[in-house]
Amino acid sequence: PAGLSTAAGFHALDAQLGEQLVHFHAMRLRDSLFLWVGAAPALASLAVAMCNPRDSVPVSASLLGDPSDPAAVSLARRLARKTKKQIFVSYNLQNTDSSFSLLIENRIKEEMMAFPEKF
Repeated sequence: PAGLSTAAGFHALDAQLGEQLVHFHAMRLRDSLFLWVGAAPALASLAVAMCNPRDSVPVSASLLGDPSDPAAVSLARRLARKTKKQIFVSYNLQNTDSSFSLLIENRIKEEMMAFPEKF
């Protein structure tokens, strides 16, 4: 399905990934990006990541949710490395399997390439 754009700094997308319908909402902020990923309205996790000039691995932290679940932090870190922006990620899916997380990341990257002005 195509992305559903509603405003200059906001981008929404629904995508069928395997058996799961996943909703994405991205909000471009000044020098940063807030990304919500989920199957139902919830804010169960929140992580932040940003590039560090002294290290190739972005600095990241879990701000909300289960700190032992790496899904939000990992996604934020990988997107920060790609965009060179501060990234906030709320990952609200039961499936945190690494192969499913890769599907999520690839779908986000496709949207970033198709709608760079939204990210």
